[in-house]
Amino acid sequence: MLKKFCFLVLVAGLHFSVFAQLSPQDIKIESEKGLRSSLQEFSEFLQIPNNGNDPKQIEENLNWCQSQLENLGYQTQVLSSGGIPHLFAQDIANPAKKTVLVYMQIDGQPVDPSAWDQENPYLPVLKEKINGGFSEIPWESLNGEINPDWKIFARSASDSKGPAMAFLTALKILKEKGIEPSVNLKFILDFQEELSSPQLKTIVSENLGLFHSDGVLIMDGTRHLSNLPNLSFGARGIVTATIKVFGARNDLHSGQYGNYAPNPVFHLARLIAAMKDEDGRVLIPGFYGGVAISEVDQKAMAAVPEDPNTINADLGIAQNEKVGNSYQESMQYPSLNIRGMRAAWVEEDVRTLIPSEAIAEIDMRIVKETPAERQAQMLKDFIESQGFHLIAGTKPTEMERRTYPKLASFHYKIGSMAFRADLESDFGMWLERGMQYVFDRFYVKTRQTGGSQPMAPFVNLLDVPAVSVRIPNPDNSIHAPNENIRIGNYLEGIQTCLSILLQEFE
Repeated sequence: MLKKFCFLVLVAGLHFSVFAQLSPQDIKIESEKGLRSSLQEFSEFLQIPNNGNDPKQIEENLNWCQSQLENLGYQTQVLSSGGIPHLFAQDIANPAKKTVLVYMQIDGQPVDPSAWDQENPYLPVLKEKINGGFSEIPWESLNGEINPDWKIFARSASDSKGPAMAFLTALKILKEKGIEPSVNLKFILDFQEELSSPQLKTIVSENLGLFHSDGVLIMDGTRHLSNLPNLSFGARGIVTATIKVFGARNDLHSGQYGNYAPNPVFHLARLIAAMKDEDGRVLIPGFYGGVAISEVDQKAMAAVPEDPNTINADLGIAQNEKVGNSYQESMQYPSLNIRGMRAAWVEEDVRTLIPSEAIAEIDMRIVKETPAERQAQMLKDFIESQGFHLIAGTKPTEMERRTYPKLASFHYKIGSMAFRADLESDFGMWLERGMQYVFDRFYVKTRQTGGSQPMAPFVNLLDVPAVSVRIPNPDNSIHAPNENIRIGNYLEGIQTCLSILLQEFE
């Protein structure tokens, strides 16, 4: 992981308006006192499998979360669309206070236990770093002095049950201290975020009054590479696409037909190679069209502590791509990624065949200025410009096979839309006061993160800003085997939530 930078974020004109009497030192003390019991509850939470494709798992997680919120005094109700439940909660509103909607992702990526370094990804394991690697230590080690560099390994430890549990822990501490949050709180818990939250837009549009708020606080997302406490004011959206290139009707023997029957892998390889130059810039005409970065944006990005040499060393690469002049700037542009390829067999199953088809799976991250439909159409037009005939069905007809030398199919799906909040909105300044109160100037603001979050329904339908509080460590193996969260990050997450909830939202 990158070395933590000691970086000063200079923000002029920020004045503290504290709603309740807890000093920054008190916040740290109370968070540390509540850490051990919080981690035990966190372990229980992680042990509930949470694949969003499984209705039973959704129900079990919903019931656990509903009990937690009701025990904190919040009124809950289940909102359903398309047979998928979402959990909504709210307190009794005080008209003198602003209202904040808290978004929590509860589902996680599917797991392949054989790829993990533990028997069951849903049974959390505590590990410490020894000789450059992580080794398991007894869970009971948490009963003694807790090392902030220990990590908890489990599916959704970081994405995103960890952030949700940090926020719930902060609420429990406030309740125990008899302190009310400085804002009215509403919650929406999403159990299909990893599936691009297909029902969330309908849920919001059918309950606009219920979701009315002055801002959306997102408890999801990984910290900046410096691992400093982090607010992120936007996220890229995503479009996925599948390109399938067809060769002969069936797989063919490479000895009998080599030099005669075209191999679709070469067609696909040339197509993919034509999409980017050697510096990583997308060559599809108009792909970056509309993106503009102001001087104010440039200044905000320049304030984020980054060293490309350190980043590259941490990633294990000799040279980064040249989209933008920095890591931060690269996140402000749409991207095109080959997320997977398949043709015939490899490794121990390899066979001397000319495959009948080759498949490339693509994801494109989009920004506000590059609409999803436009980017998908550009990709489709580009494929056709390379001489491919795109078929309408799943397989070419016999006439198409006899007519077109380069045959392919193209299908795309739009996921989460891009969003971005004003860095100086009242909501953003409230969150920033919370960061400054407990961390002084040792935190970062990022204009836009590279990943995706399903915030567009809230931003577009409610017309409110959405900002995410980033808690997990950047080396958390998000979406991958051995997902983890560093205990020091989890503790700072509790401190962050406590501090924010003590600031008056003016």
